[in-house]
Amino acid sequence: MNQDTTRHAVRPRVLIVDDDKALGESLADELTTDGFDTTHVSSSREAAHLLEQDFDILVTDLRMPVVDGLGLLALSRKIAPARPVIVMTAFSAVDTAIESIRQGAYHYLTKPFGVDELSLFLGRALADASLRREATELRRALSSSESFAHVIGQSSAMRGVCSLVSRVADASTPILLLGETGTGKGLLARTMHGQSHRAGRAFVTVNCAAVPDQLLESELFGHIRGAFTGATTHRIGLLEAADGGTLFLDEIGEMSMALQAKMLDVLERGVVRAVGSNKERALDVRIVAATHRDLRRQIAAGQFREDLLFRLNVVTITVPPLRERRDDLPELFAHFLEQSRRKHSQSPVRRLSLAVVERLLAHSWPGNVRELANVMERLVLLGAGEEASLAELPALVDSVGRDTSFSGPIVPLFEMNRRYARWALDQLGGRKVATAEKLEIDRRTLARFIADAPSADDGPVFDEGHET
Repeated sequence: MNQDTTRHAVRPRVLIVDDDKALGESLADELTTDGFDTTHVSSSREAAHLLEQDFDILVTDLRMPVVDGLGLLALSRKIAPARPVIVMTAFSAVDTAIESIRQGAYHYLTKPFGVDELSLFLGRALADASLRREATELRRALSSSESFAHVIGQSSAMRGVCSLVSRVADASTPILLLGETGTGKGLLARTMHGQSHRAGRAFVTVNCAAVPDQLLESELFGHIRGAFTGATTHRIGLLEAADGGTLFLDEIGEMSMALQAKMLDVLERGVVRAVGSNKERALDVRIVAATHRDLRRQIAAGQFREDLLFRLNVVTITVPPLRERRDDLPELFAHFLEQSRRKHSQSPVRRLSLAVVERLLAHSWPGNVRELANVMERLVLLGAGEEASLAELPALVDSVGRDTSFSGPIVPLFEMNRRYARWALDQLGGRKVATAEKLEIDRRTLARFIADAPSADDGPVFDEGHET
């Protein structure tokens, strides 16, 4: 037996695919003698079904009817990405064999070749795959101990979320993260990636709300030269960039219906086609999507595809808002205080005053963890002494506990609505989408209210900064 194969206590399972039945059976017999558990099939269609089984390595001819060697290579990589593939080819098809290496084959052999040569490369491929598995397991072991290091909170709500994240991290099924803006959905997506077998590959993020719709398709799918005005070069998309890893689609509820249809095709068939191209490319990418929107309501309004939701929410994880995990606040205060002190090392601030802590504990945190992080950075940045005081708190937090009375002259109800819209926008940190949702009005109405809002000279209708 070849020395490289002796390290395998269990006989490695090898699937040989060649429509030359005599050659395939001869290779299978000799490899069996050499210590391998071999199976030969002469039909690529049959081989496609067998790839679902637990074979350690695939050896396939390139030129075959129905499904060629490149097709079997792509299918094998989709089913078992770590499984090595060796291709066999005639000398006249070396260019295709080289293309197979580019698409992930371990090695290629030109016919005729000796069984000893094939056995040698089988041993090397299996040894390399074993080392890769060990490295992946080591990364996962290290990741498991550290992956939740940045997820702060021991409340029952967060323990439940972290438990669910750990259970689904290594699956390849799509995950849908739901929760208000600023709750940490992106952090959980990255944590999930870090705990998976994909940890050594790319984690790619795209914010669907931040990219204009006409550009998002090109960002995701890439384009070929000349696909549209300004496309002077070929460019791979973020889906291809994430191949083998994870693509995080943040705010997927903002994606257009047309682009949703293309994403559904990616999820169902596992292929991507660049804008302007006729060629499809197989992908192995895990999709994690997130949104703060009610997708069921969007479906009813004709703004989101129900079939895409069915594909995305195989597992849905709802991230609780900060107001529902108030037990975590002290730990979060300490974490972001220390983080801000490291970032602004020149600041004299070392701790929070008791009055500041009480005020922060009473705040409702509409902006969630993101708002808390920003407030803590402000305290550190503006603090004049070792102890941060109420004077350094932003108005949104400093106003907690004030009287809820109205002020100023009596005004028409419509005028009051206008001023209230401006106040609500300030309360939510200037986030117009969140403000419109909280007020249960559309963004066009909010824009009109803001445009028509009175000047500061008119006086506030509500005490500025009061929390409802």
